[in-house]
Amino acid sequence: MTRSRRRKIAREDAKRFSRALLRRAPLASAMLVALPSAQAQESGSLEEVVVTAQKREENLQKVPVSITAIGTEKLDQLQVTDFADYAKFLPSVSFQSLGPGQSAVYMRGIASGENSNHSGPLPSVGIYLDEQPITTITGALDLHIYDIARVESIEGPQGTLYGASSQAGAIRIITNKPDPSGFKASYAVEGNTVKGGDGGYLAEGMINLPLSDRAAIRLVGWKERDGGYIDNVAGTRTYPSFGTINNDAYAKNNYNDVDTYGARAALKVDLNDNWTVTPILMGQNQESDGFFGDDPTVGEGKVQHYRPEYQKDKWGQAALTVEGKFSNFDLVYAGAYLKRNIDSSADYSDYTYFYDVNYGYGALSDDNGDPIDPTQYFLGRDRFTKSSHELRASWDPIDSLHLVLGGFTQRQKHKIHQRYLIDNLASDFSVTGWEDTLWLTQQTRIDRDDAFFADATYKITDKLSVIGGVRKFWADNTLEGFFGYGLGYSSSGSGEAQCGDPSTWVPYRGAPCTNLDKGIKENGWTPRFSVNYNFTESAMAYVTYSKGFRPGGINRRGTLPPYNADFIKNYEVGWKTSWFDNSLRFNGAVYRMDWDDIQFSYLGQSGLTEIKNANDARVKGVEASIEWAAAEGLLISGGFNYVDAKLIQNYCGTVDPDTGTPITNCADPLAPKGTRLPATPELKGSLTGRYTFPVRGFQAHVQASVVHQGNAYSDLTLPDRALVGQQPSYTITDLSSGIEWGNSSLELYVHNAFDERAEDFRTTQCAVNGFDGNPLCGLEPYSLFKKPRTIGLRFGQKFD
Repeated sequence: MTRSRRRKIAREDAKRFSRALLRRAPLASAMLVALPSAQAQESGSLEEVVVTAQKREENLQKVPVSITAIGTEKLDQLQVTDFADYAKFLPSVSFQSLGPGQSAVYMRGIASGENSNHSGPLPSVGIYLDEQPITTITGALDLHIYDIARVESIEGPQGTLYGASSQAGAIRIITNKPDPSGFKASYAVEGNTVKGGDGGYLAEGMINLPLSDRAAIRLVGWKERDGGYIDNVAGTRTYPSFGTINNDAYAKNNYNDVDTYGARAALKVDLNDNWTVTPILMGQNQESDGFFGDDPTVGEGKVQHYRPEYQKDKWGQAALTVEGKFSNFDLVYAGAYLKRNIDSSADYSDYTYFYDVNYGYGALSDDNGDPIDPTQYFLGRDRFTKSSHELRASWDPIDSLHLVLGGFTQRQKHKIHQRYLIDNLASDFSVTGWEDTLWLTQQTRIDRDDAFFADATYKITDKLSVIGGVRKFWADNTLEGFFGYGLGYSSSGSGEAQCGDPSTWVPYRGAPCTNLDKGIKENGWTPRFSVNYNFTESAMAYVTYSKGFRPGGINRRGTLPPYNADFIKNYEVGWKTSWFDNSLRFNGAVYRMDWDDIQFSYLGQSGLTEIKNANDARVKGVEASIEWAAAEGLLISGGFNYVDAKLIQNYCGTVDPDTGTPITNCADPLAPKGTRLPATPELKGSLTGRYTFPVRGFQAHVQASVVHQGNAYSDLTLPDRALVGQQPSYTITDLSSGIEWGNSSLELYVHNAFDERAEDFRTTQCAVNGFDGNPLCGLEPYSLFKKPRTIGLRFGQKFD
């Protein structure tokens, strides 16, 4: 029997088995994962996947880097609309989120449980929109996903080509560009409902208009409403220093709804055969209400809050990419300017209550001396601007050598305005000039990042290649302004008490004075070296050493020293393989990462964030992905990441006052050597099965995806873990089925079909434990979890 005959019989057997399996157990066909980034061709082979992880277009199977890529069609098939939707299908990615636009993203276990405070560490994972970084200090933009070419997850330090915010990896969102070759358009409308919550809808569309044979414009727009599913229930709270209050004015069912709308406009002009210019304008407005978790002391899906809660996140970005050839050089300029405004309000009654119970902080009065309701709430106004410019050149001086040289500069500015208010607070207790304001933060943070980089690929033989790269960086962080209490409420010695004689005060952006003005400058090198060997056209392996970094910064508590950069050294062995005439792909990597001088942030005295360089950690792991065109119409794909991330020294919580070096020898460490790092589960994986088949002139499909995530902790220290507890493991199943006819499609989907309670984060309103060791807000932790079961119906059309 010939090889082709055996293969044909095997495929027919697999097809019969798969149909029987789908009839008898629809979920079993997908018990592993859904994440195909490539589609099966009619021949049964998988299509080539093109990525730009190394700043040039390459076949995914030929790139000696660990990458997960989800393409346009797969993003649609998985009903991906935002960050949380695609992140669950990226095995090496974990995150902690307080709601839309408030996610801290991690890769490969590089997480210390740090909060996203405005004066805290920069993110360890860089997120890019096309060529431009879009990561801001308190989190990346939560971009609506539609008409996106692909999402690339580049695992491991990318400190040569991507720089400061890619210490542990990078995520790239690549948009579809204007196409002069012909007219194209599409739209989709959707209605959905959340179990125990309200309904939602989505409308999105795209049009691609050729202007000539060398120019085109592409317009994209979207409008979405997500129904709420958290109840703010009516209740009372009794403060020892005041008495009982209620929240009748704010109680509401399903109060965490979200409204999002935005647009993107791109123009592509081929100036001639060598030069192309692509300007892009994009903007989005997102308004969310309520809180996106629950309080177990109140009930599942419920909280009991006493002040308004919302976030209004509005941003716009202008970007320009110029590509061309000059002599033997391929040149690319990529620049962007981002402006982001966030206005927010949050309940802070837990903070008020527990500080009153433990320290009697609730005894406050108005200007008449009468006692007042001491409930605190928060009003924030964040104004971000970010500009970035990159110029790089690549060329092949000889056939066996490819070189990339470039320069990068970035400047992030964050105007911080935060008020902690108590209604009717006496003016003597308020910050000067700010009515009812117990605490004011009025600061400006600026992060500057400059770099030169070089990357070379040398082909020693037809099978053996080496890659070497280096990045020289300069980082500059400053923090200036005012923070703290007024003179009448300055028992901690912060705020106006730090400003000296009031007659000498110089106002800062409306604040009474300046009590913080510090900066830190750093520079260094990050290298990369890789050797890859192509055993055959369909099998290659690589060995890589790379280094990533994150710049240091300023503690806003002026008595604390700055925190310094932390670094990751990555040792990795990976493979890319294709089997059975490219009907099966199996890729993976084994890695070890040494994390030195960890930037660890926590809530210190008076609930003020403090950042210190802690001790070292080591991360060991293995990640793998599979794509299998199992039979005609049947595609199975999945991936997993297993990570062992632990401290390799004690964390004592103190540093040497002279050198800033972490103290690791102590009798009772807050986190002893061997403690597992927070935020990341030991195991995360997904599996998707999709079967496409004809039915009476229609093209039908059924699909099932299973995502599993192991347990994790939100905090590093053992005392905090003892109170907040562990996030349990979970398994989520998504199902969908639909038909296509002509240019139309109709799909019914069920996300989280078995209504699994899937916790991603546990947090508190203030420090878990007080400065005297007594429990504080840890007595009332919040659990933030994925949406309950969501059922939706989607109709769409495509025209070309």
